[in-house]
Amino acid sequence: MPVAYVDIGFFAHATEDESKVLKAVRNLLPSVHVEDVVFEKCSLKGHHGNPIVLFEAKIRDKAVVKAVVERLASSLSALDKETLLGEIGLHLEKGSFFVRLDKQAAFEGSFKLATADPIRFRLRFKKNRPEDVVAICREIGMLPA
Repeated sequence: MPVAYVDIGFFAHATEDESKVLKAVRNLLPSVHVEDVVFEKCSLKGHHGNPIVLFEAKIRDKAVVKAVVERLASSLSALDKETLLGEIGLHLEKGSFFVRLDKQAAFEGSFKLATADPIRFRLRFKKNRPEDVVAICREIGMLPA
């Protein structure tokens, strides 16, 4: 697997039920590895003093990384993959590929790109050059061939 690790991060705002937000994220994970992904929780304050909880997980186990990447690649629509490729400059940074998914769609069990208040996936590749990362993303099905 050319992916060294996967980071997942998301916010639960004061208006959201933390357990429902966690359920949404777990819907995106391969069912056999849901328990293998442990989220750390950090309490923050928003711009207006409102409470926000940041959840983050770093997945390093090779089998779990492979399963998460395969699930992500197989679940994104062809249109979303085309969008990622068309906006590739927004999704690549120093050997990392970023995918931001919609929380509400995730709660319903589907994968859909989002920009506002997303669930953020960072795939950190073992190679750093943008053209290498794009080529690998094509090979693993994250981008159209």
